[in-house]
Amino acid sequence: MRQILQQLRTGETVLAEVPAPVVEPGHVLIRTRVSLVSQGTEKMLVQFGKASLLQKARSQPDKVRQVLQKIRSDGLVPTLEAVFRRLDEPLPLGYCNAGEVIGVGAGVTGFAVGDRVASNGPHAEIVSVPVNLCAKIPAGVSDEEAAFTVAGAIALQGIRLIAPTLGETVAVVGLGLLGQLAVQLLRANGCRVIGYDFDGEKVALAKRFGADGLCVAGEADPVKHALAATNGLGVDAVLITASTSSSAVMAQSARMSRKRGRVVLVGVVGLELSRADFYEKELSFQVSCSYGPGRYEDTYEERGYDYPAAFVRWTENRNFEAILATMAAGGLDVKPLITRRVPLEQLETIYGNLGASGLASLLTYGPAPDQSHTLTLAARTIAPGTGALAVVGTGNFTKMTLLPALQAAGATVKYLASASGVSSTHLARKYAIAHSTTDYAAVLADPEVRGVVLATRHNLHAAQAAAAVRAGKHVLVEKPLCLTPEELHEIEAALAASPAATLTVGFNRRWSPHVQQIRKLLGPAPGALSLVATMNAGAIPLKHWVHDPASGGGRLVGEACHFIDLAVYVTGSLVTEVCATVLGGGGAPAGDTASILLRHANGSTSVVNYFANGHRAHPKEKLEVFSQDRVLVLDDFRVTTGHGFRQFSRLKTRQDKGHAAQFAEFARRIREGGPALIPWAEVANVARATLAIDASLRRNAWVRPEELTSSPA
Repeated sequence: MRQILQQLRTGETVLAEVPAPVVEPGHVLIRTRVSLVSQGTEKMLVQFGKASLLQKARSQPDKVRQVLQKIRSDGLVPTLEAVFRRLDEPLPLGYCNAGEVIGVGAGVTGFAVGDRVASNGPHAEIVSVPVNLCAKIPAGVSDEEAAFTVAGAIALQGIRLIAPTLGETVAVVGLGLLGQLAVQLLRANGCRVIGYDFDGEKVALAKRFGADGLCVAGEADPVKHALAATNGLGVDAVLITASTSSSAVMAQSARMSRKRGRVVLVGVVGLELSRADFYEKELSFQVSCSYGPGRYEDTYEERGYDYPAAFVRWTENRNFEAILATMAAGGLDVKPLITRRVPLEQLETIYGNLGASGLASLLTYGPAPDQSHTLTLAARTIAPGTGALAVVGTGNFTKMTLLPALQAAGATVKYLASASGVSSTHLARKYAIAHSTTDYAAVLADPEVRGVVLATRHNLHAAQAAAAVRAGKHVLVEKPLCLTPEELHEIEAALAASPAATLTVGFNRRWSPHVQQIRKLLGPAPGALSLVATMNAGAIPLKHWVHDPASGGGRLVGEACHFIDLAVYVTGSLVTEVCATVLGGGGAPAGDTASILLRHANGSTSVVNYFANGHRAHPKEKLEVFSQDRVLVLDDFRVTTGHGFRQFSRLKTRQDKGHAAQFAEFARRIREGGPALIPWAEVANVARATLAIDASLRRNAWVRPEELTSSPA
């Protein structure tokens, strides 16, 4: 199928061939009929892409600060590599879509194949959209009109924050697409509306919809106009739908407002505020968040949990429905806003001249598109015994670490899979991978694929790993292996039923030259050791998916498992008991600052400190090993220092956490055969010990990992 993408590095907008998405649980699969190009929003994105690197940096000072911090913590070269890889990614354009349902995912109710729906899907012939971001189109509303639903919801949410009442005067500053929609919706609320814009034609259109208006080009003063129009009182509220870097809009909005007026920002303007402007009138100021409550909330948008209407009356989905109902009732006329209608393949007609006057252009879609879930990018022959690999998941780890390591190892990757098909197609072209796909089942059905590398979200690991094992594939799954004892039991059952398959977890630190040196120095029978591993992990936002027990499992399960495995490997002994405590106590499983105590079968003891409350300037990882009057200290996988060793004092390298060696060895064993990289007994023990952290926090006691067989503690 075809989809419009923008190249962030160059600003070029292209119509690309990508695999069609598969229908996912909680999602609706839609064949697009019409999509709306918002002249303002998409113009900003395209202009950003076409800007120079310096201009990009100047426009995003917050990102520049993040880059500088990363340079201090990770070094210049890795940071620049990360920045340029990010700029190299294609960006899907579009968020106003109308089409026909062609597939309904598991758990979805209220939609059926053949329904007409509006959604926030991108400009693509087929889109997969979470159920809470779809709304049925009423019979009296055309597809073209329905394509305005999401834009209408953005305007509507700003109006809801204003909370207008009958007879109030509201100024709308900026009469682009959102401003014109807002004018009509405010009029439907019984408000008097005054519109301001630099474009006289847009002001004239707003007047056609019942607004008073003023073109502010030249010497026209919107503040004087608003005060004169309200007999000196000032407007009751201001809705800002303009796009400008200037802060003058905010100053004017404050000055034209009455005392205790309301100012709501929907657009993007400069925010250097004058305290006096707001203080003297006791004004309220609020920024509207897109379509409404639920926006950017993973539980609502991705997992499909709705808010009760009695408590959250207007969610983003119900705002969609309200816009469509208003159109059906004749209260919102979008036809005069349509600038032009262009077939999808003629996108350059629009994107080549987004600066032209106009409000909204419609992209129209032709005959049924190719619905293939796999796109062949290069005809490649896999030689017998080569051991082709498939990589599933195209997040940062895959882009920054996994694919470069496999390429350096000379591995043959036949498939790259992602949910949308966009990122997998881009990376497949970059790394000369034969196929980009959205269909995991097709990957497992290919007999040439002997190995599968899973780098998806944590909650997908167990099911995907078990399916690959049952298909007879050798699997390397990124940590963690699973999130529950039940998932571990499923994997063990799959391995028992498929003895030819192997499964390894991506505990790469075992393969670091520093850890290999430590093992060599300790010897084959080091006896009981004392080990202290500390990770200065740093805080990440609480809304990040890794904190969610359902999708990420929490940071202790998702990341501290690395050091539990390292403790097992260095001591050469399985974990027999686990005891954990989190900062602040209380046994909160969601805590990400914790100390984890481990007892090993050979008498060794390990302490794994996973701290999110440290400073980023401090090195991230440290390992200390105490044994027989000797000490080994590993600092950030750059320097290992030995004390008490006759022929060893120091090993220094570039930071090497073992990724390259791990993936190279996995690829070699896929080609040549051999056992799993890590014995299953150790993999299973680390998985159970990791899950025992949660049980220990809940019980406030030591927990034996073997207790966690098929049900949580």
